Amino acid sequence: MNKHIELVKKWLAGEVVSVEALKANADAAKAYAAYAKASADYAAYAAYAAYADAADATYAAADAADAAAYWVKRYEEITK
Repeated sequence: MNKHIELVKKWLAGEVVSVEALKANADAAKAYAAYAKASADYAAYAAYAAYADAADATYAAADAADAAAYWVKRYEEITK
């Protein structure tokens, strides 16, 4: 069970919950939110890096194909 949710459920049910417990819960939630944001930022960076790597591979393949076509054409010119 999530201790933060359980604390809020007690408070919503009208049970006595100390202000310190609520403050500690809020602080923990802020820390978790910061961690979640950092994780999301890293995931976005990783997705962009994967995209960039794929784009680089695509350009490299296109360059290789162009180079191969050039050298085949050059070979044919020389051997005629």
